[in-house]
Amino acid sequence: MQKDLSRIRNIGISAHIDSGKTTLTERILFYTDRIHRIQEVRGKEGTGATMDHMELERERGITITSAATYCSWNDHHINIIDTPGHVDFTIEVERSLRVLDGAILVLCGVAGVQSQSMTVDRQMRRYRVPRLAFINKLDRSGSNPARVSDQLRDKLGLNSVLMQLPIGLEADHAGVVDLVRMKALRFEGDNGEHIIEDEIPAGMQAEADAARENMLDAVSLFSDELTEAILEEQVTEELIHEAVRKGVLSLELCPVFMGSAYKNRGVQPLLDAVTRYLPTPLDVENTAVDLSADEAPITLESDLHKPVVALAFKLDETRYGQLTYLRVYQGTLKKGSSIINSRTQKRVKVGRLARMHADKMEDIEAAGAGDIVALFGVDCASGDTFTDESIQVAMSSMHVPAPVISLAIKPTDQKAQDNMGKALGRFVREDPTFRAGVDEESGQTVISGMGELHLEVYIERMKREYSVDVETGAPQVAYRETISQRAEFDYTHKKQTGGSGQYGRVAGYVEPLDDGTDFEFVSQIRGGAIPTEYIPAVEKGVRQGLGKGKLIGFPVLGIRFVANDGNSHSVDSSDMAFQITGLAAFREVYSRAKPIVLEPVMKLEVEGPNEFQGAYIKSVMQRRGTIIGTTEDAGFCRLEAEVPLAAMFGYATDLRSMSQGKAEFTMEFSRYLPVPAEVQQELAEKYRESTSKG
Repeated sequence: MQKDLSRIRNIGISAHIDSGKTTLTERILFYTDRIHRIQEVRGKEGTGATMDHMELERERGITITSAATYCSWNDHHINIIDTPGHVDFTIEVERSLRVLDGAILVLCGVAGVQSQSMTVDRQMRRYRVPRLAFINKLDRSGSNPARVSDQLRDKLGLNSVLMQLPIGLEADHAGVVDLVRMKALRFEGDNGEHIIEDEIPAGMQAEADAARENMLDAVSLFSDELTEAILEEQVTEELIHEAVRKGVLSLELCPVFMGSAYKNRGVQPLLDAVTRYLPTPLDVENTAVDLSADEAPITLESDLHKPVVALAFKLDETRYGQLTYLRVYQGTLKKGSSIINSRTQKRVKVGRLARMHADKMEDIEAAGAGDIVALFGVDCASGDTFTDESIQVAMSSMHVPAPVISLAIKPTDQKAQDNMGKALGRFVREDPTFRAGVDEESGQTVISGMGELHLEVYIERMKREYSVDVETGAPQVAYRETISQRAEFDYTHKKQTGGSGQYGRVAGYVEPLDDGTDFEFVSQIRGGAIPTEYIPAVEKGVRQGLGKGKLIGFPVLGIRFVANDGNSHSVDSSDMAFQITGLAAFREVYSRAKPIVLEPVMKLEVEGPNEFQGAYIKSVMQRRGTIIGTTEDAGFCRLEAEVPLAAMFGYATDLRSMSQGKAEFTMEFSRYLPVPAEVQQELAEKYRESTSKG
């Protein structure tokens, strides 16, 4: 077990899809002697990269699940999580960043900052994760690291500082100039394993001097000692490293490194930067709430001798059984010891404890604060906190976005029905953004997720891993309903059935909420018109009504329900009576408050060759989209737009055919907006027809 916490690094590698994250991770594993042969992402004969261990990932050449591994570099222990770049798998990035201390943001040297780079950056900010940037693919035609560094500043608001310069670009790319040591680094040998250190090429000396001066100016803001040393012309490498580290840890500096992972250039200096600049577990403040002291916040200490606190951040079903990935924040977790799930209060014995290397593992006896390990056979959910018996604390769970698309699925035979249940149970446990349930009215099994690709991958996994063939219905958009005006209500519920009856009266008004809040219940009841103990029952009834609107049968949001008067009966009033009163009052007032349908609107970004720009714009306009902006750069154009999800089905095929397969798009949920009147009418008619048949 690792004892020196200052030598542990927990890092993630995140980026836009196809920026070369998995290729970079493969090189890191090779140079740190974790693997002895480099595999490519789109490998021959079903090989594929080490970290893309699912057959589906190898076929599609994309990362679907975040994979964990670890390696050693310069006497440092580095836990690495390689995360997906596709926005449909955003939860994988989210849960990884929740437990990591630092990250490498990988950018394509040609495309630069893309839509998913922005999403990842937002996620890093949410969890205050310090990062380095690595500009990859400098061997590609059109690469321009200076432009990408400017985009980091302009588009992401990062204080990006070049720590290296490229020696040649595109086909001439040969290595990098290290601006700290003012040396040229070239990478030779079959796999770039031999670093040849040389003088800076004569033609680059002036450019390197200017770039070093810029770097020192930016970095000296974080160190008075370095500022003095610059004035006295006594700058040392150590002073620069200390200043860069301070800037990175304060989230005010983003050092930029560069190379070509595919051509084996620039990876080792990036590893040096990880160990020099990214935080150790001791540098990061982790908090939890004390369940034994009314959820008072407490700070966890990365101390091996304190009581154990660990967070389950990912579940995985493997050939060895259920695997639970844990980040240990405090104390030491030992094989054979007992821990408690603070959500369920169930005690669990630590049977098998392992370190993961993609889908392989190595058994260990103990794991200490700062470690990322895996447990077997533990029944828990993603986001559960485990502690030993001496303390009762829970860590905040991660942000889980709501699904935006649903699909009805039906197994082709009875045997498949059982297996489908097993598969769905597992997928729901593993992925908090994937939901599965039975529609009460139709009796159909419905799955929901973050996009077409997300659901497609799970359907494909059911087929491969559980031999379940399913028929799918038309995709269903997650519409919502809301009200557009204030309306008053005064509802009395009376029911007499021999013996004690039911009685409740509630009055007040509903009005739309414009601040993005889903629902607000306000009690302005005075003088005990409704006894205090029944007011929660009224709210419970209203919340029940919000589950299904009367317009198209979807959940209702954006409503303030204000109760300001009512009546009760000493014998006939009860919790149940007031719950029914709340539900009926809401249903009765809803249609008078002019309900409208809201639809999920997606932020769409299309990237492709300039020559097809007109076609991209036309395709967005045809799908009820609004163009936000277009930019052109080096023969490529990028179009940003907002488009209703309902209009985006089949867009991937259309975009491929209009751009000869050269354009790509990413899409993520932006907000809910009202649908046009004719669409609302159509949806309402369909709903009326389906309910009259039912």
